[in-house]
Amino acid sequence: MKTILILGAGMGGIVTARELSKHSGNEEDINLVKILVFEKKESSLLSSSLPWVMVGQRKKSEITKPAKNIEASGLQVIRGDIESIDAKNISVSVKGQQYQGDYMVVSLGVEQADIYNLDQFGHNFFSLKGAENFYSELKSFEEGEIAILVSSLPFKSPAAPYEAAMLIEDFVRKNNLNNTNVSLFTPEAGPMEFAGAEASLELRKLLEKKGIKYYPHHELISASDNKLEFSNGKNYSYNLLAYTPKHQLPEVIRKSEMAGNSNWINVDNQTLESKFENVYAIGDITHLKTEVGTILPKIGVFAKQQGKVVAHNISRKIAHQEPNKTFVPEGKYFIESGEGKASESGGNFSAAEDSEIMMKDPGQWSHFSKWWDEKFWFFKNF
Repeated sequence: MKTILILGAGMGGIVTARELSKHSGNEEDINLVKILVFEKKESSLLSSSLPWVMVGQRKKSEITKPAKNIEASGLQVIRGDIESIDAKNISVSVKGQQYQGDYMVVSLGVEQADIYNLDQFGHNFFSLKGAENFYSELKSFEEGEIAILVSSLPFKSPAAPYEAAMLIEDFVRKNNLNNTNVSLFTPEAGPMEFAGAEASLELRKLLEKKGIKYYPHHELISASDNKLEFSNGKNYSYNLLAYTPKHQLPEVIRKSEMAGNSNWINVDNQTLESKFENVYAIGDITHLKTEVGTILPKIGVFAKQQGKVVAHNISRKIAHQEPNKTFVPEGKYFIESGEGKASESGGNFSAAEDSEIMMKDPGQWSHFSKWWDEKFWFFKNF
C-alpha cells in the first residue's frame, strides 16, 4: 500500500488530500492508499474571508472548521509541529515519530513574521486574531487616520490590502465617522502589478473614486505608536493601523534541503515536482515564473488548481500510468469593494498580453459569487 504525506491542511493541502481520497479506490473496509495530512493547528482557516472579519461581517465560527473534519477512508490528519523533513527519503518527523511515505506534497504556506515591531502598534490582519482585534478597535473608533500598510514584498492574497481598505471605507461612511481618512501604503508601484497595467489601473481608479488615499513606492523603514516612516523620506501619522506581516519560508523548510535560491521552493512550472523525485510543493510556498518572466502571485485559486494537478498525477503514478496533467495559471477571484459589491478579476496569468487579465466593474453578482465560494468550500470539504 502506497503512503502519501501531505504537509499542511490549508487550501492546497486539503484539495490534494480530498482529490487523492476520491480517486484512490479506498472504501470503508478497504484502503488501497494511505493519505496522511500533517497540520499543527486544530482549525483550518479560510484566510480569504479575513477582510470581512475586519469590519464585523464574519465571525471565527463562520470561517474556521476543525481540521480533523477532512478525514475520510484512508485519510488521516496528524496534529503537531513538523520537526524535520527529509525530502530525499520522503519522510517527516512529528513529536519524535518518523513517518515514511512514497510521495510527499508540501503545502505549508508562508510563515508570518513581524518586522519593525509592528505587532506593538497595529494589527496583523493576515491572522484571525489580528483581524478580530482590528474590528474591536474600529467599532469604537470616532475619527482620525486609518492606515493599511503593506510591510514587505512578496505577500500572499495580493488583493487583500485593497479589499480591506475598501471595506473599511464602506464601514466609515455607513457609520458616519466624519473627519476620518483611510490610507493605503505599499512598496508596490501599483495595485496588483502582476495583473498587468490595465487591471492595476482599474483598481487604482476604484480606490480613488472611494476617496481612499493611495501611496505606492512607500517602503517601510520604521514604525512607532503613531507614525510610519518610509525609505523615500516621508512619514505619516495614524490613529489605527492594520498591516501585512513579512512572508517567508517556514523554518522547517529553511532548515531542509528543499529551500531554493529564490528563498522559496523551486518546482517544475507544469508538474509542481521539486528537485526531489516524487516530492511536490504547491501554493504560497512555491516560486513560479510565467512565460513572460513575471513571478506568479500567491493566490488561493492557484493552490487549489495545483492540488488537483498533483493529486491526479500521483494517482496515475500509483496506477503505473504516465502523469498527464499540467498546471496552467488561469483563474478568477473576487475583490470586495464595499456596498455589497465585488469586482471579478482574472484570466490567463501566463499570457504575454496585459489584456489577458481583466477586472470587471463592481457588482452584486460578484459579491454573491465570493460569498458562495466561501460557503461551498466548507460544505464540500468539511
